[in-house]
Amino acid sequence: MAAEKLRDLSQPIDVAVLDATVAAFYGTGSKQERAAADHILRELQNNPAMWLQVVHVLSNTQNLNTKFFALQVFEGVIKYRWNVLPVEQRDGMKNYVSDIIVKLSSNEGSFRQERLYVNKLNITLVQILKHEWPARWRSFIPDLVTAAKTSETVCENCMVILKLLSEEVFDFSRGEMTQQKIKELKQSLNSEFQLIHELCLYVLSASQRTELIRATLATLHAFLSWIPLGYIFESPLLETLLKFFPVPSYRNLTLQCLTEVAALNFGDFYNVQYVNMYNIFLVQLQAFIQNLALFFTSFYKFHIRVLEPTQENVNSLLIGLEYLINISYVDDTEVFKVCLDYWNLLVSELFDANHHNLENPAATANMMGLQTPLLPGMVDGLGTQLLQRRQLYAGPMSKLRLLMISRMAKPEEVLIVEDENGNIVRETLKDNDVLVQYKIMRETLIYLAHLDHDDTEKQMLKKLSKQLNGEDWTWNNLNTLCWAIGSISGSMMEDQENRFLVMVIRDLLNLCEITKGKDNKAVIASNIMYVVGQYPRFLRAHWKFLKTVVNKLFEFMHETHPGVQDMVCDTFLKIVQKCKRKFVIVQVGENEPFVSVLLTTLPTTIADLEPHQIHTFYESVGHMIQAESKAPKREEYLQTLMSLPNQKWAEIIGHARGNVDFLKDQDVIRTVLNILQTNTSAASALGTHFLPQITLIFLDMLNVYKMYSELISSGIAEGSLYASRTSYVKLLRSVKKETLKLIETFLDKAEDLPR
Repeated sequence: MAAEKLRDLSQPIDVAVLDATVAAFYGTGSKQERAAADHILRELQNNPAMWLQVVHVLSNTQNLNTKFFALQVFEGVIKYRWNVLPVEQRDGMKNYVSDIIVKLSSNEGSFRQERLYVNKLNITLVQILKHEWPARWRSFIPDLVTAAKTSETVCENCMVILKLLSEEVFDFSRGEMTQQKIKELKQSLNSEFQLIHELCLYVLSASQRTELIRATLATLHAFLSWIPLGYIFESPLLETLLKFFPVPSYRNLTLQCLTEVAALNFGDFYNVQYVNMYNIFLVQLQAFIQNLALFFTSFYKFHIRVLEPTQENVNSLLIGLEYLINISYVDDTEVFKVCLDYWNLLVSELFDANHHNLENPAATANMMGLQTPLLPGMVDGLGTQLLQRRQLYAGPMSKLRLLMISRMAKPEEVLIVEDENGNIVRETLKDNDVLVQYKIMRETLIYLAHLDHDDTEKQMLKKLSKQLNGEDWTWNNLNTLCWAIGSISGSMMEDQENRFLVMVIRDLLNLCEITKGKDNKAVIASNIMYVVGQYPRFLRAHWKFLKTVVNKLFEFMHETHPGVQDMVCDTFLKIVQKCKRKFVIVQVGENEPFVSVLLTTLPTTIADLEPHQIHTFYESVGHMIQAESKAPKREEYLQTLMSLPNQKWAEIIGHARGNVDFLKDQDVIRTVLNILQTNTSAASALGTHFLPQITLIFLDMLNVYKMYSELISSGIAEGSLYASRTSYVKLLRSVKKETLKLIETFLDKAEDLPR
């Protein structure tokens, strides 16, 4: 009975019966009921008179599936029979569809509630447009833009229609339209795009409605690949898009739009705009990356353990850590600080810092990492849990080691830096931020070394081999690698550390031999000096190596590149302070102590050093002599050490005895000052043992002091108000200060020694 009612299309169809039939088809009834409903609906769909019932059905049903069925019938007519329909019928249907779309999208409630229906109507309208526009519906774009200005929900839907139209014409039309028709539609869209362009810019500048802005960005994305370039580069469009990129809800859509623009290639005409777009984008991207880093580090800091129990979540965790490691490579100081603070926290947890000495992780080498079968707490299960966590994070920690090695901050001892022009120069100011960063990175890398000594060694030696073969050679790569190597001193077992360091120093010395260029050699020299200065335990245990290193330092003392000689002298002092006994005993295979040989060649060794560098050198040799336990030998060494300054001192005093005015010459005053400073440096290391030397020059030194005091007094008495500020008087005062400093240094250091 129902089927007969529906088959009679000579009168308005019974919509209630149609609803029931559609419901039966989509319902949960018997198989036979669904089959019968399917049969009836197919018959209706194939009936050429059925499309005339579409408006009646759409106007009288509340059932979404019934509406979709009616529109499906209508789409068949549009696709296959549209052009043979009478003009009145075509106009009637396109006006009906347009009106119902505007009606539903004008009201916020109905627009959201019937979104699926509106979307289907939009698709139907675009199918009509493919036949009617532009020849038979020239006013479509102006009409659409006018309608869009009536309300924000209508505007949002108009954007959807424009997007569908662009996709139909440019993406989906092959096989459905002739090439001539496609060309005609493209030309129409091009010629009328100004209205669309103005609408989009207006929405993006004036609207605060998220859904509308998103719809507009999606529409722009569909249009950007083909619109005339002037609309992109000669309007505020690019600037507007770049402003939307930082906003989370618009970021992906904006990025899709910018990607379309980036993919355009029409010669060099718009290069300036492209450069500007790229640079603005990078600035905004950095802000996004910083926020991304903050999200990951904040989440992991408080919630990382909730991801560890199940394999599915572990996979997500490892992906996130991979992202964070990659973010850590971004060349942005603030981003790196955020990441570094978290990495330091994580590795200290994995190292189980609560059970060990946090202040000096290197001191606990025998208890750490995977080198010991048992850890404190293992008996109660905590150790097992800790090892399981370490195993879980082994992969990310290996990548983190490479990150730390690649980005290691500069230690305080390194004096040679690359300036903004790419030249190697002596550092003039200490960067406290860098020093703080170095301390955190050093601690992090020490933890990482303890967690897996072998992986740490393997990664460092691999990077070093790439320096030697030239594959990875740059100043920065060598610097960060050597700073990392130096920073983990004491974190390996002694045997492993010895083997590791022999390979490192050997490779660095080879690199210095094979590398050409003064700048390059200065960088390598700086790194050799830093590394050897960090491993005194190794140097004390290997005399031949220590001797080779010190002789290499003596070679570098003739290298006049800025900063090299300063660093050489500082490194020499650092090594001697830690290994001084080794230089005053006769080593196996040697005929005499090293200090004897050094003193014999001293004038040649210091020939190219500046006065302040010579002072550091004298302090270093003073430490060696102080380590000699036999007094006669010690005094002999001291006499040889001071022979050069004493010879010059004797010359000056001899001249002064003949003519006291000789001491008034500014160059002579400077020489006197330098000799006194040299004595002070040696005295600071020798303490009580400096007595023979200070006795030798003491009376003459006091006479010079007295004379210079009188010169200052008479100069001020005879001169103007500003006489005390002249360079001459300042120089005289410097000699007086240094005389007092020498006496004070000797007495202070002498008091430190047992009587």
